[in-house]
Formats: sequence, structure tokens, C-alpha cells
Amino acid sequence: MTGAGQGIGRAIAEALHAEGAKVIVLDRDADRAGEVAEAINGLALDCDVTDPEAFHDVLERAHAWRGRVDILVSNAGMARGEPNGAVSAEEAHWQQSFDLHVMAHLRAARTLLPDMVARDEGALVNVASAAGLLTQIGDAAYSASKHAAVSLAQSLAIEHGNDGVYVGVVCPLYVATPLIGYGDGDAPAHDRVITADEVALAVVAGIKEERFLILPHPEAGDFFRMRANDPEGWIAAMRRLRGRVMEDGPTDIAALHRKI
Repeated sequence: MTGAGQGIGRAIAEALHAEGAKVIVLDRDADRAGEVAEAINGLALDCDVTDPEAFHDVLERAHAWRGRVDILVSNAGMARGEPNGAVSAEEAHWQQSFDLHVMAHLRAARTLLPDMVARDEGALVNVASAAGLLTQIGDAAYSASKHAAVSLAQSLAIEHGNDGVYVGVVCPLYVATPLIGYGDGDAPAHDRVITADEVALAVVAGIKEERFLILPHPEAGDFFRMRANDPEGWIAAMRRLRGRVMEDGPTDIAALHRKI
């Protein structure tokens, strides 16, 4: 379980523990990983998942803990926003977004898939975002990398579904986590925002039902179909929305969700 020291990752780790799973809590913050692992009697590992060699080594340690990894939940992520439109963010921001939201998923699957395929069982669950189905206003790098994460999950599902490996992708809208300015346990500011615990329950249900597309906000599916059925109308509506939320100028992701 990557990115499990807080937010959605912590909630999923706790929910899997409640289902009887032995959870490996992986986070780049060793103290947070240790705190969560202690609470659920799991194993704490710290690593920056954008470091290929370090991530491979820590996944090998995770596999050795109990001799197998049955479920990988690849959750680590970030969102910074952009200063002034899609081309204004630095290339380093774009590269980090793809390293974290796409390559980390790929590297984890590359390390763990061979054993899952050999055993004819296993699960890969990538936590993406509704931005991977739609578009996040104010962070083009986030949206593009989350679209790529959804596409990668589709490819893994197509290629390995007949190998006994279940693949799912989680695409929530706004969640009350530090990513958008909430502290763990803070109540959502409005009804468009759900808690990390609600996301975790949706993930557990999705894994049990072996659903590819896990939507903690069901309305994200309606928006996705609207976009597919009328892309021109969707773009026009999003332009109007962007004009409304950006009328005071560029804003950060934490403030943006309160305007949408």
C-alpha cells in the first residue's frame, strides 16, 4: 500500500486491515508509515516511489515479509496546481507528476506481476482520480498523468485479466485529505467532498466485486458519459466553469475545490 501514511492511503490500509489483511504501509515519511503500521499491526516501509532502484528494493522487502503480495494498492500522489495555465508549470512539475502517477504504478506492477501470474492470482489497484476521466481545472500535469494512469490500468486489465490478476482503478472527485488542504479527520466543507473513509469503503467493495472502474463519487460516471457523448458541449461547459472559478486569478488546488 503506497502513500499510506495519511489521507486515502491510510484509510484504505485501515479498511483492508479490518477485512483481515496483513498490510504493508509504505510512505516516504517513515514516521507516518510507522504510526499507521503500529495501529494495524502491519509492516512499515519508507521509500520515495519515484526512485526506481529504491522502490524496487522496498517492494522486494515487502514480498519477502510474508512470501507473497496478494494485493498492491498504488496510491501515492500529489497535486500542486499551475501558476497560469496549462503551459505555465515547469517541466520538473510535469515530470514528477508522470513519475509519481504513472511510472510508479508501472514499476510496482513490473516487480510484482510475475509472481501473481505464476500463482494465477493477485490484484493491482491503482488510485487515480476523476481527473483521469475528466479534467482538473488548474493542473494540466495532474490531469494528463491521471489520464495516463487510467490508461495503464486498462492495459494491465486487458493483458492480465486471463492470468488470474484483477486490476482496478479508483477515480474519486474531491476527497477531504491533505492533498486539498484538509487534515486527517477534518469534516468535508461541502457535500461535493467525501471522506477518505468513504473512498476506502468503495475500494474494498470494488475489490470484492472485481470492478475495473471504482467510483467513490458515482456522479463521476455520469460526467464521464456526458463528456463521451458530447465532447464539444463538455468543453464549452468546462470553459464556463473555469471562467467562474478563476475570476480572481490563478489559485492553488486546496482553494480551488471550494469554488467548484
